[in-house]
Amino acid sequence: MANFVFAFHGGAKPETPEEGAAVMAKWAKWMESLGSTLVLPGAPVGMSKTVSASGTVDNGGANPISGYMVISAADINAACETAKSCPIIENGGSVEIAEEIEM
Repeated sequence: MANFVFAFHGGAKPETPEEGAAVMAKWAKWMESLGSTLVLPGAPVGMSKTVSASGTVDNGGANPISGYMVISAADINAACETAKSCPIIENGGSVEIAEEIEM
């Protein structure tokens, strides 16, 4: 088993507290369904900055990250299968997946 970082991008923000509670309930149910494969629950993130040799800008790049988590899976294809049921996908977002490499 290897660890995979799920970087969440996009997804619509809830417009009401009730909608927010419903979205959080979907996330909680999905995360619970991951069981022991959930290595690090991660969190949503706020504004991001991009740092390069040219300096620092407040744009977060072309597709800024909106949150992250780490799961354990047999391989990247299995991690992709897990991501297909992520609530962010039904909410207009996407999941970028990368294997965590031991240093």
